[in-house]
Amino acid sequence: MSDTPSIHPDVRIGHVHLKVADLDRSLAFYCGVLGFQLTQHYGRAAAFISAGGYHHHIGLNTWESLSGSPPPRGSTGLYHLAILYPTRAELADALLRLVRASISLDGASDHGVSEALYLRDPDDNGVELYWDRPREKWPRTPMAQWKCSRARSISTVCSLKQSLEAETSTSGAPNKANNSMSINVLPPL
Repeated sequence: MSDTPSIHPDVRIGHVHLKVADLDRSLAFYCGVLGFQLTQHYGRAAAFISAGGYHHHIGLNTWESLSGSPPPRGSTGLYHLAILYPTRAELADALLRLVRASISLDGASDHGVSEALYLRDPDDNGVELYWDRPREKWPRTPMAQWKCSRARSISTVCSLKQSLEAETSTSGAPNKANNSMSINVLPPL
């Protein structure tokens, strides 16, 4: 370990700003499918979106990318942006939104500390949708360090679907999931 002082533990990553080719297409995905709210348009070239009334979690702009192409595979840049859901049920609802919009997953994983869905936005940016388990349930080594577990994949998607079905059937609310729902998970690249 280094002698460099650690960053303050309350520091957080505040937002991500993405270059997109088509602002309306990106808003249709992030707001129309995932459910973010538009907080501000900045002319016709940029928009800011959030969850829960925050000023913005995601900025979208076409300033340097209008009608552009995604970076080629093998180049540097953003691997993915990660969107943290407060509960497993909310992540299951996000999965249902993706299925209803016919958006395929690149993968799904149970990392021990979290469960995650992986997909691509309309500009081929990687997107991770995930929820964290409570810290007291994280797998730990005997020295109380977080234990990185090997990801388990497709069972995460099935388990999330079952979780949503169970929650909606016991709550008395309309069952948003149905047994005929099919999930297309693409193999890793």
